[in-house]
Amino acid sequence: MADWGWITYTVLEVFIAVACCLGNVLVVCAVAVGIQDCLRKPTFCFLVSLAVADFLVGAVAVPLAVLLDGWVSLTSHQCLFLSCVVLVLTEASVLSLLAIAIDRYLRLHMPFRYKVIVTQRRTLLVVSVCWILSCLLGFTPLFGWHNLSVVGYYSTNTPSTSPNSSQCTFLSVISLPFMVYFNFLGCVMAPLLVMMFLYIIIFWSLHKRLLNSCPLARASLLREKRLACSLALVLTLFGCCWIPLHLMNCLLLFQGPQAVTPGMLYTGRSLLFFYSLYRCRNGCTFKIRGILLSHANSAVNPVIYACRIPKIQKAYSQIWKRLALNPIGQLGRVSDKKRKKCINHI
Repeated sequence: MADWGWITYTVLEVFIAVACCLGNVLVVCAVAVGIQDCLRKPTFCFLVSLAVADFLVGAVAVPLAVLLDGWVSLTSHQCLFLSCVVLVLTEASVLSLLAIAIDRYLRLHMPFRYKVIVTQRRTLLVVSVCWILSCLLGFTPLFGWHNLSVVGYYSTNTPSTSPNSSQCTFLSVISLPFMVYFNFLGCVMAPLLVMMFLYIIIFWSLHKRLLNSCPLARASLLREKRLACSLALVLTLFGCCWIPLHLMNCLLLFQGPQAVTPGMLYTGRSLLFFYSLYRCRNGCTFKIRGILLSHANSAVNPVIYACRIPKIQKAYSQIWKRLALNPIGQLGRVSDKKRKKCINHI
């Protein structure tokens, strides 16, 4: 049964990885080709940054999670490095979401100075800073905050989630205090709280303006509200998919290994979902499903863009039509008329 559970889990992870890669490549193509001039718009640049992070989750993080679960043998330092890559991608997503929230706030509260403050050059600089900062924060365990002993072997003085201390698993090399105090509270929850505060201000301001606006301004404000709702939905799904994972880290740190059942233990970045489902009893299935969504979150964002953001939805349609008419694909051929149709409200 455990073997079938492992096979089913691996198949699901492969499906999620393929969905992440294809969906987010389509997002980048939609922004860079389908609505090329809109790539100069800050919101779209940050969406591309988020899509790149989600693509790397499917192309790098999920395959690593599967390979590290007993498929390959690694040294302790190799295991530590690969585990840190997952943290880098997660932090890149958080910082991209934060940049989007700040951009929307500036757009709404500084409409006349917005184009002067948020230039294309500064936008690209912010994207670069987000990724550099993600690398610095994600690779922090490499500088000493880890579970490796001085000689480079897995430490046994921390709560291990693996029955074999020499096996490469995420929490065998990443320190639980680091994951809870630094990564969760400092690098995830703090930005999420800031973003929640910014979106509350944005929606409250839009609500007041809609009550006192003329019909012409009302149409623009409604478009702004729709976009803000879409981006807030992306943020909400990110929090719902990742916070349960961090809460289990908190349980492991404060309550010990007995607080989390063996079937819910980490291997790499993920959990053996169906193996856990087989071994787990008395209602922990709900928690495990939440953990599986931490991978699927990166595959959901392109669907939200398609359903909620009209410009990207239209670009999706253009791309599929071109692929259907010309299988070889000449996505770079976009008429000058279409390139000038980027709406200034985004």
